[in-house]
Amino acid sequence: MKGSEYMNKEYLEFAKDIALKAKEIMLKYFYEDNGSTYKEDNTIVTKADKEINSYLIEKVKEKYPDHSVDGEEEQFGESKYVWVCDPVDGTAMYSRHIPTAVFSLALVIDGKPEVGVVLDPFTNNIYTAIKGEGAYKNNELIHVNNNILDGKRNFANFDVWPTAEYDIHDAIKELGQKTWLVDLGSVIRASMCVASGEFCFSIFPGTEHKNCDIAAVKIIVEEAGGKVTDLFGNEQRYDKSINGAIISNYITHEEIVTIIKKYLNNLNN
Repeated sequence: MKGSEYMNKEYLEFAKDIALKAKEIMLKYFYEDNGSTYKEDNTIVTKADKEINSYLIEKVKEKYPDHSVDGEEEQFGESKYVWVCDPVDGTAMYSRHIPTAVFSLALVIDGKPEVGVVLDPFTNNIYTAIKGEGAYKNNELIHVNNNILDGKRNFANFDVWPTAEYDIHDAIKELGQKTWLVDLGSVIRASMCVASGEFCFSIFPGTEHKNCDIAAVKIIVEEAGGKVTDLFGNEQRYDKSINGAIISNYITHEEIVTIIKKYLNNLNN
């Protein structure tokens, strides 16, 4: 086995161990006082977010001290090897005891995700991927669907909020004529539906520090045969802020990009 392949498998096992601890923490606070408060940007943070993020940093310092951590709540170090984490994606739902939140972790090397893990603590489903080795749900190979945008037979996800840099409401209206659109409250959970074939796409307008939401999604969805780009169809780095994201089953990607560009063509891309 080549050195990089061996290390990626080791990194994946490390990420899975972190995910299992995150599951324990998420379930503990879900059924009791989760200590939810509002941050300066009016988004919610809970005890679970902070505890998981701190635990990840502690374990990275122990195991890979030359790596860095870019967590949604806390960061550590500087390196080309970055553990990018969203401790609880779907915090608004989680804080209200609605079980749609997930944990997400990716190892990003020189801006590109190489290993990714997403764990849903409420269904006990774990999604994993290593670059070039496919994507898995509970150790079973998964693949995106091959559906086109042909009316109401498909499902897809969108995220919108008033302060998002990109206003995608008009694009969503048009796409809503081509498929059923829902908002699960967690773009990462919805993206796993793309990876395993339940949804055909998900659209995310997040930018500032939102690489934490999409890093693991990028590797898992693409290893499942899908495609992940920014809102304009471009590749981007996942060790810094992003330019939104389109997460698709690949076959629908260019059509979605065309529709979004139609409404955002006055913005720099």
